[in-house]
This record gives sequence, structure tokens and C-alpha cells, in this order.
Amino acid sequence: MKTQNKMEDTCGPVWVIAEQVDCRILTVSLQLVGQARRLADELETTVEVVILGYRMQAQSHQLLAAGADRVYLGDAPDLSSYEPEIYTEIMVKLAELRRPDIILIGSTSTGRELAPLIAGRLETGLTAHCIDLVLDENKNLEQRVPAYGGLLSIICPERRPQMATVAKGVFPMPELDESRTGEIVPLDVPHETPRRIQTLEIVREEPRGVPLESASTVVAGGAGAGDLEGWRMIADLAKAFNAALGSTRPAVDEGWTGLETMIGQSGKMVSPELYVGVGLSGELQHMVGIVGAKVMVAINNDPKSPVFEQVDYGIVDDCREFIPVFIEKIKEYQEVLVAC
Repeated sequence: MKTQNKMEDTCGPVWVIAEQVDCRILTVSLQLVGQARRLADELETTVEVVILGYRMQAQSHQLLAAGADRVYLGDAPDLSSYEPEIYTEIMVKLAELRRPDIILIGSTSTGRELAPLIAGRLETGLTAHCIDLVLDENKNLEQRVPAYGGLLSIICPERRPQMATVAKGVFPMPELDESRTGEIVPLDVPHETPRRIQTLEIVREEPRGVPLESASTVVAGGAGAGDLEGWRMIADLAKAFNAALGSTRPAVDEGWTGLETMIGQSGKMVSPELYVGVGLSGELQHMVGIVGAKVMVAINNDPKSPVFEQVDYGIVDDCREFIPVFIEKIKEYQEVLVAC
């Protein structure tokens, strides 16, 4: 049986499919274990984590410390890097055996590919880019996503497992309790799984600038930049702040910047001390990517722009005229600090 009908079964475990890079568990996976723990406690069930890699025994204990009751560990040289077909095969066979009620996966490049592959094989639903996960009155997973200028709640009342992808930063990091104990279950790794694609080499590009996810200051630009020259001015402002440069989707679609700078529902989550939004309207799809910013500033030439309702300070001006003056004032302030 590929799927479960909710009416036939009691609640199964809450799963997290964890991700690792170079034997380091990704932050989003630990955050999802913390949220899975909260959901499982409410459902009175267990948290199970599946992780594939090589030489991951020590990291499996970290998952237990984060809140897992059981860790399924696929440990083999062939699993050291992500292989979609073999990863899918292992996950699907284990899901058919363990029959989880919920499966959570990080909204990473790997997770966005792996989640639909698993959901398709299990013939169940999948909600992508969730910004909250709660249980409704019937104990169904209520998966909340931005839509139509607000939040849309999606449930999967008939099929199991209920599957969702969530970006880094949506949920807080759990406190690791090294005294927690649990079970680490080795998985049989198939060596004869046919693969149409195989990873031969991984070449990593050195990151440029300040990483968005860990930046204390973020300057984000939108369609109001007008053109590539306007976008370069926003980039100069980010440099003046020593900030990470973020964007909305229109800036990416125009080709001014790369997809890696996009903040929001289908982009990255940021939690800066200071966020400066330049030439953007404040659409929900972008604003949901700003988690817990302490101070938010917007620069927009439309005084009725919705962004001004969501920030602490608003500047009504043409960003192309304002930015050069702003940069000069920043430099003057920095010179005063150096002199002191």
C-alpha cells in the first residue's frame, strides 16, 4: 500500500527528512525536528528522523538531542552526496513500512526536488514553502502559505502522509538536550538501485559578499529600482552598510540579480537586526521571508505603498535620488566613528 487513508489508521510518527552537507546537519533540519517535536507531543506520537550520508553516527546523536525519538541512518559512501533516485527509493520504502502521519522537509534545493518525488511515489499531497504548521480541531496538519494577499490554510484530510516543505528560519532552533536518549536504526542501503544520473564531482563556488541567512543587516531591492543602473545603486547602498543584498522576485525576473538573493515565500528567510527595503511594495510573498527583524526601514516614492504599514520607519522619496545622499551620510558617520 502506497498511501494511508486517515480513517483506517491511528496516528503514525511525525517524520523529518534531514539534510546534511559534508557531514554537517543543516540548520533547517534541526529547526524542523523542533517543530516536529511540538506537533508529535500534541498528537501523542513519536518523532522519527531519516538521514542519509556517510560517517554520520555522531551527527545522529545531535538529532536525538534536538528532539527525535528515533533516527533512521543510511550510512554508506554512495550516500555521501545527494542522489535523487536512490534517496527517493530508500525514503519511499521506509515510509511504506513505518507509515508516518506527517513528513517535513527543508525547502532547500535538495528538498524542493526530493519532496515531490517522494509525494508522487506515495500518492499523497505536498504543500511547498509553508510559513507555519499547526494542527486543526481534527488533528489534521494545517499548512499555511502566503496567497492572495493573505494566508491560505491547506489540509490533506484523506491521504497520509501529510507532507510539507519549510524554509530555514521559519521555526526557531530547538535547545539541544545532550541527555536525551533514543534509538538509532541502521538502514539497509541498496547497491543495485538503477540510476539515470550519478554525481561525479562537486565543485563549490565560494560565497560572495555577506550571506543573507546570517546577515545582521539586509538591504533588499525591488522593481522600484527601475533598471540595472538603479539596481547597482541599491547594491552600493548594501556595500555602504556592509550588508547582505536581497531582492524581490521582480528584480530577479528582470535579470538584475540572481535567484540566490531572493527573499520570501519561494526564496530565503532572513532575521536581521536591520532590514532596509528599497523600491519594493511590501507584497506578502516577500515580507514573509523577514523573520523577527528588529528594525525595518522602507524607501518608496509612493506614500500609499503597503510597505509603509509593515515597517518601523518610512522614507517617501525616489530611491535613485535618495540613495546617493544616504550613502554620503553613512560615509560621514563612519568617518566620525573612526575619528573617535
